Amino acid sequence: MSASVAQSVERLRAIIGAQSIDTAVILGTGLGAGAGTTEGDCLIPYAELPGFPQASVSGHAGRLLLRAHQGHFTAFLLGRAHYYEAGDARAMAGALEVLAQLGTRDLIITCASGSTRPDIAPGALVLLSDHINFSGMNPLIGTQGDARFVPMVGAYDAALAARLRRAAQSCDISLRECVYMWFSGPSFETPAEVRMAGLLGADLVGMSCVPEVILARHLGLRVAGLSIVTNFGAGIAGGAPDHAETKRVAAQAADRMRMLIANYLAQEAS
Repeated sequence: MSASVAQSVERLRAIIGAQSIDTAVILGTGLGAGAGTTEGDCLIPYAELPGFPQASVSGHAGRLLLRAHQGHFTAFLLGRAHYYEAGDARAMAGALEVLAQLGTRDLIITCASGSTRPDIAPGALVLLSDHINFSGMNPLIGTQGDARFVPMVGAYDAALAARLRRAAQSCDISLRECVYMWFSGPSFETPAEVRMAGLLGADLVGMSCVPEVILARHLGLRVAGLSIVTNFGAGIAGGAPDHAETKRVAAQAADRMRMLIANYLAQEAS
C-alpha cells in the first residue's frame, strides 16, 4: 500500500470506524445529483484525500460522499478523472485501492455515453453487459506479477446486474443491456468511428468506465455498469454531440439514476 493510499484509508477509517464501505458508486458527467442527499451524509473533497484524482472536467464535482444506512456504508464518488485529462489510464487507481482497503466488495460505475443505434435514444438508462477497449490503453501496463493478467470474462457481474434489473423493475424504469466501446477522447468520435463501433457490436461509445472496470477487477471487486445515453453518436439520427449536451441530458436523467441506485441499495441492505 502506498503512503498516499494509507493516509486516505486512515482519514476515512476515522469516520466509519470498524465498519466497511460495502458498496461504492462512481457518478459520471452530470450525474452527481444521482447520489441525492440524506441527513448525516459526510462530504469530503478529493483534494483532502491523498491518492484521489483532481478532476478537471466540468460536470465532475470531485468529492467523496459517505452515507450510512441500516448498518451499511456506501461511498459515492462524485466525479472521476479520465484518461484524456493527463494521458493516465491509472487516474482512478488510488481511489479504488483506498475503497478496497476499506472493505468495498461491489462497485457500480456510471457514465454518459453516445448511442450507435437509432433505437437507443438520448435519455435512455442502460445496463452495461460488456465493453470493447478500442483505445488500446490499459491501466495495468507496468504492474508486476501474475495478478496483472486479469480475466475479463464476467467483468460485469451477473448477480449485481440481476439486482439492478430488479431495482429498475421495482421503480418502473426501463433498463436495456448494451455493449460499451471506450475511446480515449477528449474529441468526440467521428461518424466513421461511430459506424465502425456499431459494426463491431458496440451499442454505446464513450470516454470512461473501462479503465475503472479493469482496475476494480484487478482489486477483486465485483462490478456493474450503468450509463445514461446523452446523445446520438456522430452521424446517427443527425447526432452532432458536444459536452454541453452531455451535461444537460445527464442532469435531466439524474433523478432516475438516483431512484434506481437507491432501490438497489435498499434491496442490498434488506
